Amino acid sequence: MYPPELVNPMKEQLTVNGFDELISESEVDNLIKKKGTTLIVVNSVCGCAAANARPGVLASLANSKTPVYLGTVFAGVDREATDKARYYMAPFPPSSPCVALFKDGELVHMLERHHIEGRPAELIAENLQDAFNEYC
Repeated sequence: MYPPELVNPMKEQLTVNGFDELISESEVDNLIKKKGTTLIVVNSVCGCAAANARPGVLASLANSKTPVYLGTVFAGVDREATDKARYYMAPFPPSSPCVALFKDGELVHMLERHHIEGRPAELIAENLQDAFNEYC
């Protein structure tokens, strides 16, 4: 577990921008099972989350089509919620950070860590916007 004073600013980067912080299995279940589109971010303390994933995800929301619901879990902190989110992301192996788009509870688009690490936030945003344009 990471100390709250370390992870809270990383969580807040998403939560102050409309993401629901999910800390339990039931919160993940309830959000993913909603009708419509849901974006789930598995947040992380790593550098690629700070430099690429979070900025890319936030930039992706400057699009005419966006997911109806936004949620985030934090790997290494919210273990129960993270495990449940990763369950829904199968068959993709666990990775953090990662970003998943669901439509009516079905996984329709996935960005794994290897799609994020070393790629600029702008490219991540474009990838997600393409998915939003297709599924939202």
